[in-house]
Amino acid sequence: MKGSKIYFPLDKFEKLIIKMGWDSLQDWISFWNYKKDILLINEYWNDNVREDWIWGLALPLLSQAYIFKNKFSDRKIIGISALPGTGKTTLGKWLEATSLKLNFKVAVISIDDFYLPSDEMNLAIKNNPWNVSRGFPGSHSVLLMKEALLKWKIDGQLNVPVYDKSLRNGLGDRSHWRTDNADLLILEGWFLGVKPFSNYFDGNTLISPSLTSHESSYRLKIQNNLKEYLDIWNLIDNIWQLKPVKFEYMNLWKSRQENEMFREKGKALKDKQLSNFLRMLNVSIPMKSFDHINPDTLLLIDQERKLIEVGLN
Repeated sequence: MKGSKIYFPLDKFEKLIIKMGWDSLQDWISFWNYKKDILLINEYWNDNVREDWIWGLALPLLSQAYIFKNKFSDRKIIGISALPGTGKTTLGKWLEATSLKLNFKVAVISIDDFYLPSDEMNLAIKNNPWNVSRGFPGSHSVLLMKEALLKWKIDGQLNVPVYDKSLRNGLGDRSHWRTDNADLLILEGWFLGVKPFSNYFDGNTLISPSLTSHESSYRLKIQNNLKEYLDIWNLIDNIWQLKPVKFEYMNLWKSRQENEMFREKGKALKDKQLSNFLRMLNVSIPMKSFDHINPDTLLLIDQERKLIEVGLN
């Protein structure tokens, strides 16, 4: 853990590590240095991955999973709340692969995997002001998600749909189902942990251009939809929030993500579709909602996605 590549203060970080169960930060570093051979999974992490993400996010998350698995008899769910384009997918693949080398199995799934099938989705999102095909609260099979999580909590068997955003020319659809047997579950999503506000207005001065009347009324519908997700949030044992210093950084990250998907699969959100989707992400849920998630662990990132603070909330 070389200080020249770590951008966050270590005092708050050490409190997080001690809360997990290690005696000190140095004790934790020694633990992972001793197991450093398991970290060499070049398929997921390579020289382009910054050291602050490995030591400040990936290893602490794996540490939390490791402690939950070894010190608790019941099955635990860790939630990751992070805006689109943050980099959760690569992290999830690494966590799944590396946990196996610690003799337990982590399964990482996304709220996005529970998007409604295309026919149901068309009805659920009909007449939304952004003309998007998915994304906001109300476009998921919440009951299916709840049943899948509860079943896993009971017997460890995971049976969930897998959503492919490149299908239907970038509109997305379910591609197949995933069956797995996991010791610990990680659920990630861009509005994970967000709760409805009784007074949701956050001022049009923060939004440019200002909300249309259609957007304002539809946001009320979304606030009502959020109530359906509260049972899901209550099933999560520990929430980690990866939060940008400025909300608008998400626009750059999401645009890069879609461009990468287009290079890989030839299908993605582009041009007007992408700008509409970004508008939805920016205004469908009041920005102040993300200040009230109340995570167990809070990680702040700058525009270049450097971790500038990691610690207990």
